[in-house]
Amino acid sequence: MPAPAHPHHLQMTLANGLRVSLRHAPRLKRCAAVLRMAAGSHDVPMAWPGLAHFLEHLLFLGTERFPTGEGLMAYVQRHGGQVNASTRERTTDFFFELPASTFGDALERLADMLAHPRLTLEDQLREREVLHAEFVAWSQDATAQQQVALLEGLAAAHPLRAFHAGNRDSLPVERESFQQALRDYYERFYQSGQMTLNLAGPQPLEELEALAQRFSEKLTSGALFPQEAPPALMTGHERRYQHTDKGHLHHVITCDAPREALDFLCTWLNASAPGGLLAELKTRQLATALQASVLYHFDGQAVLDIDFTLGTQCEPTTQIEVLLHDWLSFFAHGDWTSLQEEFALLIARQQQIQGALALARHDSEGLEPQLSEHNAAALKTWLGSLHLEPAGHTWQLPPNNPFLRPAPREERAGLIRGQTSAHRGLRTFAQDRSRGRKDLSALTFSPALPDDTGEGALYLRWRMDSTPRTDLFPRLESRLQTLRDDASQAGVNLFFETAGNDWVLKMSGLYDPIPAVLEQLSRSLTHPDQHAWQATLPTAEPLIAIRQLLALLPASCADSHPATALPAASLADLQDTWSTARWDGLAAGLPAACEMAIKSLAGRLPGQPTHSLDKPASTKVQYRWHSVETNSSEAALLLFCPAPTQSLADEAAWRLLAHLGQAPFYQRLRVELQLGYAVFSGVRQINGQTGLLFGVQSPSASLEEILSHLRAFLQRLPTLIDGYDEQETLTLANQFSPESLPTAQATELLWQAQLAGHPSDYLGQLQSFIRSRTQEDLLHAIKQLNQADGGWRCLASGPCPGQPWLPVG
Repeated sequence: MPAPAHPHHLQMTLANGLRVSLRHAPRLKRCAAVLRMAAGSHDVPMAWPGLAHFLEHLLFLGTERFPTGEGLMAYVQRHGGQVNASTRERTTDFFFELPASTFGDALERLADMLAHPRLTLEDQLREREVLHAEFVAWSQDATAQQQVALLEGLAAAHPLRAFHAGNRDSLPVERESFQQALRDYYERFYQSGQMTLNLAGPQPLEELEALAQRFSEKLTSGALFPQEAPPALMTGHERRYQHTDKGHLHHVITCDAPREALDFLCTWLNASAPGGLLAELKTRQLATALQASVLYHFDGQAVLDIDFTLGTQCEPTTQIEVLLHDWLSFFAHGDWTSLQEEFALLIARQQQIQGALALARHDSEGLEPQLSEHNAAALKTWLGSLHLEPAGHTWQLPPNNPFLRPAPREERAGLIRGQTSAHRGLRTFAQDRSRGRKDLSALTFSPALPDDTGEGALYLRWRMDSTPRTDLFPRLESRLQTLRDDASQAGVNLFFETAGNDWVLKMSGLYDPIPAVLEQLSRSLTHPDQHAWQATLPTAEPLIAIRQLLALLPASCADSHPATALPAASLADLQDTWSTARWDGLAAGLPAACEMAIKSLAGRLPGQPTHSLDKPASTKVQYRWHSVETNSSEAALLLFCPAPTQSLADEAAWRLLAHLGQAPFYQRLRVELQLGYAVFSGVRQINGQTGLLFGVQSPSASLEEILSHLRAFLQRLPTLIDGYDEQETLTLANQFSPESLPTAQATELLWQAQLAGHPSDYLGQLQSFIRSRTQEDLLHAIKQLNQADGGWRCLASGPCPGQPWLPVG
């Protein structure tokens, strides 16, 4: 066995041909597996489009050993993990993430479903209807159809131009010829030689290797079949074209550059720093956003899409093309030494912060951890082949990310040299001098998470006296884009969201850069650039109906009045808003030095710190209906059912109901009733309120029918929990152990607990309450749920159906 290139990463090929990639990361709290099969939509016979996607669906329907209720999806969801699959052009992935204690059992289920699928005609007929529902939604989705139109510039013979989604017509499961093709595809590709297993977790490499070996023994053995090479991407000598559609200009380039080289190019194309392409386009009002990405890469073929969101200028396409080519010419002839160093730092930092699933998915791509000299030369050669004129504009390469490197340490007057977390109670001259500054008791530092993991989080919430003007928040959020990008590259995820009169900012990730990000944030919030503030806002991309409802759910629960639609908000409007804003916050997982830095910087935040913000007045109306215009012919509905109170007893009961009901809900509404492809349920917390959330988007059922099915399911809940295994309470309770919760997820729970007024040992108390729930407690909770004691709130793509529902707005 060859020695690994990195002591924590091992690649090997087992005796049956299964390729294995193992990554040991002690910091991880969960484990992940990504099984990649070297076959996808383009490997299916042309007569049966959608067959690969169809088979992927069928594999999740359970096996003889692990029927649906005990299969991989139900098992992972029951243990608080995530699971899914994806069929792409030349690959099919199955992946999941969950706690280490259950990892082996999940791998066993994955192996069994791959080796022993249930392919009965009855299952196929039922699942085909699910795929057809997905096809109907796909055919009506604006973004999906724009993607189809975008590829029309490629050669007609290339499979990228073909239909691969699958529908009722392309999947004639009743025909023997189709059944034979399905069996042939499965037998050819679903075997060990065609697969790569990627595992990532905190276990030692030896333990991960043993898991991979046991997994491989369940598979059918076989050899690797070479995939058929695709035809040329474009005919003749053309290698690029433009496509304009609904406010977007796409510059599409086909090439044979390595994937790492194209990722390197996209990183700097997308940079929003001054002196770059996007900054110049914004200055000239030619475009408001730029997104370069690799749409396709296989066997020496690649499709690069440079997507410009157009600005206010008329007919800007020629000017944009000229500037793009000028920038590419400048970039091609530049010195990339510092950019290559920065790129390697970016990749290393992402792997330092990525969770188990992200790491395993990264490993499945088999990419190099940097831009090698060989790939850099290949990129230079390809750019040279474009025969671009010498650059005429004065461009600048983006500066180094300010958060990627540790700031130089400065000795601060009044501090005791060598002071550590052991000296937290020791007052200093510098601390005494700060007595006249803002009272920062509004910022709580939670002791619930350890401070030595390298990761932490900071939440800030501002409450406004009245609903701000319509475009005030979008303008402020847009101005934070560069900061958000820099922070993300440095390992800090930054989210800024609004709900009613509240603006909430969340930072989570590596704690070392958080103070520097906060310092820049305070400047960006209070003194955004005047010129940038007046720039045209990017147009929001359309969402499918159910996602649109999910985006509006927090605001609907706030029952806020619609924002005032006035002319563009000015910087003076922003300052007026900050003058009356009040804020509070929560930090977790931070060491003493980081806490001290944040306390110092928090005094510069806009608004006034307030230890306890008033909670929004709760409504007494039991049934509230929010109608949303979704521009979709499909019925989409969200039902949010809050617990009657914010007590931990109610929260524990609601969480246990969601835990026990998730799989039966999916089985009933998606599998048995076939209402649609978007069917889900679970717990959602909004402003400290815990509730059950049910979602359905259906191409066939009406809103009234969906609501009727939801009510029927909730009324059947007593029979579903009859004689339930009390082991389930332990399974759920264990998911809230700080030792098994990723930092970002744990902090979100602590934040919701703070909003609800729970004590600092919330996680431990929640576990205790879950463990102590009895069947009688659950039956009582079901009665409260069906009586809507906590109120029901429905967001739907149609009008209010009448009593008992009352329309909102």
